[in-house]
Amino acid sequence: MELNTIKDAFDRVVKKQKLSSSKSQDMIERVSQEIEQALSRMQSVVGTMSQTDHKVVLAEVKTKLKEISPLSQLDNPQKELSVALNKYPKILEKSFNPDISKAYRNVDFDVHTVNQILASHFYREGLFDIGDCFIEEAQEPENADKKSPFVEMYRILKAFRSGDLEPALEWAAINREKLNQSGSNIELQLRRLQFIDILQNKGRDEALKYCRKYMTPCAHLCMPDIQKLMACLLWAGRLESSPYYDLFSPHHAEKLAEELAQQYCKLLGESYESPLSTTIAAGVQGLPTLLKLMNVMTGRKQEWQSMKHLPVPVDLAKELQFHSIFVCPVSRDQASEENPPMLLSCGHVLCKQSITKLSKNNSTRPFKCPYCPTEVEVAQCRQLHF
Repeated sequence: MELNTIKDAFDRVVKKQKLSSSKSQDMIERVSQEIEQALSRMQSVVGTMSQTDHKVVLAEVKTKLKEISPLSQLDNPQKELSVALNKYPKILEKSFNPDISKAYRNVDFDVHTVNQILASHFYREGLFDIGDCFIEEAQEPENADKKSPFVEMYRILKAFRSGDLEPALEWAAINREKLNQSGSNIELQLRRLQFIDILQNKGRDEALKYCRKYMTPCAHLCMPDIQKLMACLLWAGRLESSPYYDLFSPHHAEKLAEELAQQYCKLLGESYESPLSTTIAAGVQGLPTLLKLMNVMTGRKQEWQSMKHLPVPVDLAKELQFHSIFVCPVSRDQASEENPPMLLSCGHVLCKQSITKLSKNNSTRPFKCPYCPTEVEVAQCRQLHF
């Protein structure tokens, strides 16, 4: 990515600056040391040194400073720093196009939908005051309904991070059936953390009672976890040095808080990551490619506003890819509803339009697969759904 190039250039500037600064400081200290030694010699024999002796001392200092040659030693690091500094702005100008409007495509936005996305983002991030202010100014009172679920989520998370697991356990118990259906064991993890807390603060007996009350009913599902907790009883008072420290480490607790938020959003039917943040992140990654495309198309006097598909791929990070994409190996076109991927009888996959061209638009005429010797009939091809 171009951002890596910018970071490398910045790192070079920092490295050269540190080297130059270190060299300058070293020269200053050496020059100061020579001057201080000369002054010390002159002051130690005040009244006994003649003017000629002073000149001798100064001449010696001048000779030593000439040998040190601070300016010549500082010249090279300063030149290297200057070169790095001159290159950096050019890399910035090359990487960051000040006019990004060329990559903008005219789309009719539904203002109400955009306001919903913004309000949901503020509430999802816990910015409730800003969300309330936005809704009031945008005159979208119906979006206030999105606030209460996230207020509850942040209340649970705040209590969890302060050491109070009861709100989280209560929520998990209420939604036990839904959580089990989604394959989540968040309640078990919360119970396990509560067991460790009781063991540390109230002792073995109370921890054992807690385990019998809340974990025995699901023993057939979580026996390995219960066995670990029973082993923790042997380490009461010294869990920090036990093999089970990871069960209550701060890192484990923070991961559990994140999973709790994920499961909460999942039951709400919401994604864990803000759609607005995800959209902006994808836009930032795709913008350099779009700007290059616009420059090329402008030079060829072509218009991209009417294009259904971009003529070049836009590489996005794995966490920003949510749908399977198929590109026909023959036509290099991306599959669409009008041109879906089709499975041939030999197992290879082509887009529908490529099959039509290979069969010369004759559904009864067999054609040879481009990737193996098999003769394929159009009627045997089946549409694939990713």
